[in-house]
Amino acid sequence: VYASDNENHRVMKWEEGAKQGIVVAGGQGEGNSLPQLNCPQGVVVDQLGTVYVADCRNHRIMRWPKGATQGSVIVGGNSYGAQSNQLYYPIGLSFDRHGNLYVVNFGNDRVQKFNIV
Repeated sequence: VYASDNENHRVMKWEEGAKQGIVVAGGQGEGNSLPQLNCPQGVVVDQLGTVYVADCRNHRIMRWPKGATQGSVIVGGNSYGAQSNQLYYPIGLSFDRHGNLYVVNFGNDRVQKFNIV
């Protein structure tokens, strides 16, 4: 099970029977550098173990390959706003079967579709 621990600015992985979780994204305190998150919300994990995170207060979507110590920005990260390349408090994300990424953009009252391949 993966969970966004938004007040601790990290994403945790909990394996069955584990006594404690493992940090798989963030965990370096609140911030906007590549190893950091700021109030992560939605989380999706693909078949390869890559973690995708709606980094809410940084207005971006981050990708963290399995075992990575820092993520990369795949959507947003251009300050907040209503332009097509900007997010404003993203809170959820999902992929369709074609690999398109859908982002719930709370601050702009919209869902945006991105092709990130």
